[in-house]
Amino acid sequence: MSVTLAPARLRMSHGLGFRVVAVAFATALAFSTVPTPLYALYQQREGFPAFLVTVVFAAYAVGVMLSLYLAGHVSDWLGRRRVLVAGLLAEALSAALFLLWPEVPGLIVARLVSGAGIGAITATATAHLSELRPRARPGLAATVVNAGGLALGPLAGGLFARFAGRPLHTPFAVFLVVLLLAAIAVSLVPETVERREERPAYRPQRLSLPRTARSEFAGAAIGVFAAFALSGLFMALAPALLAHELHEPSPLLAGLAPFTMLGSAALAQIGLARLGTRPQLRAGYALMGTGLVLLATSAFAGSLPLFFGASALAGAGFGLGFRASVAAVAALADDLTRGEVLAALFLAAYAGLVLPVLLIGLAMLVASGAVVLAGFAALELVLLTWSARRTLGRA
Repeated sequence: MSVTLAPARLRMSHGLGFRVVAVAFATALAFSTVPTPLYALYQQREGFPAFLVTVVFAAYAVGVMLSLYLAGHVSDWLGRRRVLVAGLLAEALSAALFLLWPEVPGLIVARLVSGAGIGAITATATAHLSELRPRARPGLAATVVNAGGLALGPLAGGLFARFAGRPLHTPFAVFLVVLLLAAIAVSLVPETVERREERPAYRPQRLSLPRTARSEFAGAAIGVFAAFALSGLFMALAPALLAHELHEPSPLLAGLAPFTMLGSAALAQIGLARLGTRPQLRAGYALMGTGLVLLATSAFAGSLPLFFGASALAGAGFGLGFRASVAAVAALADDLTRGEVLAALFLAAYAGLVLPVLLIGLAMLVASGAVVLAGFAALELVLLTWSARRTLGRA
């Protein structure tokens, strides 16, 4: 049942609301990755080691996980629109913190707040899109927006780093304004969840699935954990890998690397959208595996073209695997628990941004990036193989 609380003269159609939510979702995700190519500039200014970059990045992932666990499911009964607006305002607060407190403690707090906002937004926006336009393959739209938004942030950050007069100020000032405008626009989007007169007692995130579906969920969760670990490598450590292993310190290249990886994810989702869940999963696992092997090879060979080629292949695999996993898991839930189940999946995904990235950062203190990258690729292949065995037999 659809409920709209906005005055009639300000009420949007569901079609326009779908587009507004998609743009707001992409904007928030782009903001969450815009610092990627700027970390090198912070390092130059503050003189901190690369490992501290992984700590700052991990603060974001911890914020996402805490938010997903504590609030990722509350839109099922509080309403999609309210949670989305709150998440966008949290992103705007993060932008303000980047502007007002640019030292290392401030960066950590800003990234933690940004993660909290993204945690509230991700599952909510995915569910909201599916309800605003249920016949238009909203699952595809949500995952394309997810990958596309994440891809645009590093590119924007790289361009600001290369051409803006104040590269550590301008991008956050711009996004502060855009995020506030997005929050205003989303406040006028139709609500798709009927708010209950008696709210259920609050509880943290839990997984509500039939026992017969839990094995399939576990396989998908491990798959997205591995996929997001791969994306975390690009978003947190691409600048360090390019500078130290390939001798390319350019901030613009540091932004192009995650843009290539995540942009390929979005293009693969669009170009192969007609494939069924099983072929998408199979292609996703194969492409991610191939990309990982080539990525490690590029570090040993010192080849920039091979690095970017591997990024594109791994990104396409990430996009297909993530899209198919979201579709499979969404189909496991009913309308009353879809936001909760998607929040649980994204909780597993963002867990892949914390531990692997921190371990890689620590390992790079004692071993070369090429060796660390080879070890990371090997562990990722093990996880992907296990996930493929659990999901391909059921997809």
